[in-house]
Amino acid sequence: MKVINFMSQRKLAVVISILLLVASIGSLATRQLNWGLDFTGGTLVEVNYSATAQLSDIRNILETQGYAGATVVSFGSDRDVLIRLPQGYSDQQGVALLGILQEEFTGGQVVLRRMEFVGPQVGDELREQGGLAMLLALFLVTLYIGFRFQLKFALGAVAALVHDVIITLGFFSLTGMEFNLTVLAAVLAVVGYSINDTIVVFDRIRENFRKLRRTEPVDAMNISISETLGRTLVTSGTTLLTVVSLALFGGEMIFGFAVALIVGVTIGTYSSIYVASATALALGVTKEDLMLPVKEGAEQDELTP
Repeated sequence: MKVINFMSQRKLAVVISILLLVASIGSLATRQLNWGLDFTGGTLVEVNYSATAQLSDIRNILETQGYAGATVVSFGSDRDVLIRLPQGYSDQQGVALLGILQEEFTGGQVVLRRMEFVGPQVGDELREQGGLAMLLALFLVTLYIGFRFQLKFALGAVAALVHDVIITLGFFSLTGMEFNLTVLAAVLAVVGYSINDTIVVFDRIRENFRKLRRTEPVDAMNISISETLGRTLVTSGTTLLTVVSLALFGGEMIFGFAVALIVGVTIGTYSSIYVASATALALGVTKEDLMLPVKEGAEQDELTP
C-alpha cells in the first residue's frame, strides 16, 4: 500500500482552515444568518392549484396586493405552492390571501391545504434550543472520544467539529441562503457524519500506534490515514451523490438541507484528515498515551523463566 504523507501538508491546511474560519466568523458577525420563518416568526400558507401554477405571476400578484417580502416556492409538484409571509402579517391576512389568489386565478380552483402561524417568541425559543442542541452534541462527543481514546484525541475531534459547523454556517451567511429548521437538522447531521469519519481514522491510528512501536507518531498517522482513505472516499462519495441528487431534484423545500450536507460532508472529510489528526499531533500525542495499561505482576511474569 502506498503511504501518502498527509501530515507534511498540515501547515498549509492550517492556513486554509484559518482563512475559511475568519471569512465565516466575519460574515456571521456582520451579515449574520438569513433566518427563516421557523426562527423569525410569520405565516405559512400552502395552497393547491387545479392547474399548473405560475410562480412568477403569483409573486407579482402578492407584490401588487401589498404582501411585500412574501416567499413563493413550489412544494412537491407544479400545482402545490408554499407561501411564506414574514413577521408582521396575521393569520387573518393569510386567509385573505387565499381569496386574492382565487380571484386572480381564472383557470380553475385554489384550495387551501394548511396554514400555520409562528409567533416571534416561538422563533426565539427554536433558535435558543437549536443552539443548545449544538452545544450538547459537542459536549457529548468530547466525553465519548475522551473516554474511548484519549483527551488529546477528544480535543482534536472537537476542533474538527467546531471547524465544520462554523464553516457550514459561514457558507449560509455569505450566500444569504435561508437558514431554517431543516438546515439546522442538516448541520446536526454533519456533526454526526464528521465524528463518525474521525472515529474511524482515530481507531486506526490507535491500532497502528500500538502495533508499529518503532514508528514516529507522524508516520503512524500517515499510515493510518492512507489505510482508511479508500473507505473515507467511498463513504463521502456515495453520500455526496445522494445529497447532490436531492439538491438538483428534491425541490425548493429540501434544497437548503441538501446544500448544507454537501458543504458539511466535503468539509468534514477534509477536517477528519487535516484538522482532527493534525490537532492531536500538535498537542503532542504519543504511543504511551494509547498503550494498554500493564497489569501488576505482568512484567515480573515475563521476566520469570
